[in-house]
Amino acid sequence: MLLVTATDITVWILSALLALGIGSAKYAKWKARNQLVRELAAMDRERREKMLSRMNPEQAMEARQELMRRFNIF
Repeated sequence: MLLVTATDITVWILSALLALGIGSAKYAKWKARNQLVRELAAMDRERREKMLSRMNPEQAMEARQELMRRFNIF
């Protein structure tokens, strides 16, 4: 027979909460990036370049790649 102890249940609950936390953080990051790319696509070219030059180089490169992939901009 299987015996489920309180320790097992506690570990399962903590694992589920950790998975939910990680998933919600990834979703929030994706949502914020998606919103940024949409805002950049709506801007005129000069303003977009100014915004991208102020960003972290790694994030700016990601944003440029998304603009190319989704909106064929640049």
